[in-house]
Amino acid sequence: MNTIFHLAFKVKNISSTKQFYNKILGCPLGRETTDWVDFDFFGHQISAHVSDTIPPLDYCGVVDKIKVPIPHFGCILQEDQFDILKQKLKTNNVDFMIPPQTRYADQTGEQKTMFVLDFSNNPIEFKCFIKKAEVFK
Repeated sequence: MNTIFHLAFKVKNISSTKQFYNKILGCPLGRETTDWVDFDFFGHQISAHVSDTIPPLDYCGVVDKIKVPIPHFGCILQEDQFDILKQKLKTNNVDFMIPPQTRYADQTGEQKTMFVLDFSNNPIEFKCFIKKAEVFK
């Protein structure tokens, strides 16, 4: 069995969180209560917990000369999954905080990337590597 990553994070409410992760991203629902909900986030478990103290965004990271919010989470997808998700986000009028683009073109680690905010203002990065063997290079 492959190792499955788990992440717990803060959200404003359950209904808008289910709308974003389940209806827009297509993440299957897991267990839920009135205060938290689990999702199958591309094969990994994420747990969204209701909080009234969502931290403000901090663009303290710089990657390939672009300021990125830290912390953020996301998923490395296959290229076809990335393209399908990009279209799904556009179709659902989700704004890209960092639009789909290619980083490190023609270099080691070349990748497509895009950032969006969920409905609780959590930054999420989706990316795909042109050569999967370069994920950690």
